[in-house]
Amino acid sequence: MIPRSVLERLGASRGAVPCPVDPVLVARAAGPIFGEVRWFSEPGGRIRLGLGRQHRYVAAGPDRFATLREALVGRPAGEVAFVGFGFDPEGPASPEWAGFPAAEAVVPEVWIEAGSAGATIEVHPEATGVVDRLAELEAVPSAGVLEVGDHTVTSIPAPSTWRRDVAEAVEAIRSGTMTKVVLARAVRIVSAERPHPFELVDRLGLRYPGSYTFAWSHGPATFLGASPELLVASDLAWVRSNPLAGSAPRGEGELADEELGRGLMASPKDRLEHAIVVDDVAARLRPFVEDLEVPSEPSLRRMATVQHLSTTIVGRLARRVHLLDLVAALHPTPAVGGAPRDEAARFIAKVEAIDRGWYTGGVGWVDGTGRGEVAIALRCGLLGSDGTTLYAGAGIVADSEPDEELVETRLKFRPLLELLAAT
Repeated sequence: MIPRSVLERLGASRGAVPCPVDPVLVARAAGPIFGEVRWFSEPGGRIRLGLGRQHRYVAAGPDRFATLREALVGRPAGEVAFVGFGFDPEGPASPEWAGFPAAEAVVPEVWIEAGSAGATIEVHPEATGVVDRLAELEAVPSAGVLEVGDHTVTSIPAPSTWRRDVAEAVEAIRSGTMTKVVLARAVRIVSAERPHPFELVDRLGLRYPGSYTFAWSHGPATFLGASPELLVASDLAWVRSNPLAGSAPRGEGELADEELGRGLMASPKDRLEHAIVVDDVAARLRPFVEDLEVPSEPSLRRMATVQHLSTTIVGRLARRVHLLDLVAALHPTPAVGGAPRDEAARFIAKVEAIDRGWYTGGVGWVDGTGRGEVAIALRCGLLGSDGTTLYAGAGIVADSEPDEELVETRLKFRPLLELLAAT
């Protein structure tokens, strides 16, 4: 799979070597040999792929991001770590999330980066026996058309229960307890066939090129998805965030689609939901910046099954700030938690019937200088040995209607549900 000439160069020196290889093929073949595979791709196609684990740092609690940052400070500037974390600072609690901590940073043994200019491969200077393992990689044939076989789909909680939870949230908001809260639900898919996780990631990337695709393996489980939302990116001079909140379905045909988009832009309920998120993100970024550009009006962000109100916020950093300090300031935004933050978190803990795990947490990368990028973990699922759990949520405000919010979650399930539960 990897040309002999590339393997020879990797064996002779440690540095980035041009490599004419398809990262998807490597990812699909690497699991049995390297044990762990991590994937993160940006809209537009730049792919970062990590094989194996050279260093791993885990953290939990309210200071989890500071703990990870301290562990990474002093590492070589060019060393890249994958970063992943859950919604709750104490981490997942249910057995299906075993192995996924509250937050972790992993430096892989092998780093592959691919874009329009081609791909490069690099072996960590402390890694041993890696070139021999790379030589063992053999292409795993594509499944072609995904044959999911017989399957069952179960809602958690039942739709009627979730609608009651939404009604309770609306009542709490109207009483003044909160201004917004995001409530999540799940569907559990048990199928006769288990698709390869990187077959799914590849198809998600092809179907949703405007999203961040990601995959993170722990033992038999892989957390994967195609998220439209950037939490934060930084190059140490500039910081960028792209909050999404307020949603509508796509229309059947151009005219219907445009009408739904205009309705979304004009909706007081959706504009309020969006403004709550944008105002919160801007307020939390201001202490770090000299200038902050916050558009006065949102734009429409159209995905395959749903369209969102979108605002891109850009700031010039006033000082050198590590990416994980920005993550600590922003997470959880009202796009995944609510406002005020603490009141929404308490309400979520009281009513939600699921363990979110890493859903509505984040996945991304950071290098030794502190620059990097993290996407909010949305449109995602946990693929295990005995089934897959998909997650979706909706932002609830005073004018929310439970039936409409349920439909919104169904639209958000579709990217993976259509792949896993085709009839």
